[in-house]
Amino acid sequence: MRSTAALPIAGTKLPLDRVLSLFADVHRGESARLLLLAFNVFLILTAYYVMKPVREALILAQPDGAQIKSYSMALQAVLLVAIVPAYGALAARLPRRRLINTVTAFFTACLPLLYLAAEAGWHVGVVFFLWIGIFSLMVIAQFWAYANDLYAPEAGKRLFAVIAFGASLGAVCGAFIAGRLIGLLGVHALLLVAAMILGLSLAAFNWIDARERALKATTGPAGRQRGDDAPIGGANAFALVLRSRYLLLIGAMVLLLNWVNATGEFILSSIVQRAAEERVAAGSLAPERAGAFIGAFYAEYFQVVNIVGMLVQLFVVSRIIKLVGVHVAVCVLPVVALGSYAVAALLPSLAVVRWIKTAENSVDYSLQNTVRQMLFLPTTREEKYKAKQVTDSFIVRAGDVLSSATVFLGTAVLALGTTQFAWINVALVIVWLVVAFLVGREFRRRATPSAEGRT
Repeated sequence: MRSTAALPIAGTKLPLDRVLSLFADVHRGESARLLLLAFNVFLILTAYYVMKPVREALILAQPDGAQIKSYSMALQAVLLVAIVPAYGALAARLPRRRLINTVTAFFTACLPLLYLAAEAGWHVGVVFFLWIGIFSLMVIAQFWAYANDLYAPEAGKRLFAVIAFGASLGAVCGAFIAGRLIGLLGVHALLLVAAMILGLSLAAFNWIDARERALKATTGPAGRQRGDDAPIGGANAFALVLRSRYLLLIGAMVLLLNWVNATGEFILSSIVQRAAEERVAAGSLAPERAGAFIGAFYAEYFQVVNIVGMLVQLFVVSRIIKLVGVHVAVCVLPVVALGSYAVAALLPSLAVVRWIKTAENSVDYSLQNTVRQMLFLPTTREEKYKAKQVTDSFIVRAGDVLSSATVFLGTAVLALGTTQFAWINVALVIVWLVVAFLVGREFRRRATPSAEGRT
């Protein structure tokens, strides 16, 4: 069922509308809902980034932690084969408000239990790694399904950049909070901090949903979205994807994106490790300081990526989408990646690869993330809540698994170097660019006024 946003009210913009119009094409009366949704996803991403250092600390503290971490990524994909249909079955029985409350409350309730288990000395590293991997995909996908449900394609294309800025800001704030509190409270206590933030996000969602219901009640039956209080219903989540050419194309695009990006991270890691070894061999770095060199590099790298991504999200994303449209914007990241990995293959130095990965990830976290959420605007309600879980959780992890397989074959069997891995990514990006073009073309067809109601 397609949901539609209320038509903008004619007249002069309100002061808050004018402020937000600096960053997106905000119409009169749209600011309140927009800021509430941005605040909601801000809280979700803040909680996630508060927990990320806990994830690393718990799993890497045990013997062979790096290998176990790699295997756990593949196990997440296996678990999602069962979890995604279970989520779909729950969605078939619950209306959207109860669905979101139930799922978010479940994940929130797990955190105090994990804290108690960790404090008791239990080895919860693998369990928490699996838990947070599923949480970070499902809960965020669920939020964007709700945002897609509230906005019609025209409004979503204008406004999603501002909502996504809330996510970018949450990532920066969550990392900042974790860095400041981990020394004061310890690693395990961050789980309780994250639980409190998630509780606030759940309260924010219910505030938003109550406000939406109140606004619709004032307009009478004509302004009320049909089905808000009915179960979402529909087919199995995987079946929804398999029977839709559009959803299959989105899934293929997400798969290739994560395959390329994860392999690119391996390329960067290899070059950083080699740079540390070369400095140790040259005598400019003490062997015991190699870990500190790598840690300092990644701390600065992640900080730059997050800040650049946040600035691009705030000042560039909405303008690019307005200028070229979603159907072209979805091709920007693969074009950037194509140039990046071609340069990396020709000039595989730390300085070069660092900045091309910074460019790639900044565009991924800002423009690509926003456009990927917009792709579900011209879909049915069941596709928003159920098929989106397939593409945003299972297929994301499947891309990571394919990258792991690529790295294993390339290193253990074929003895490839970083240059060869970069050329592999160039080949994958060419396929990704073709798929992105097809996705954009199908989105444009579906999102035109004449396509309203088509599935």
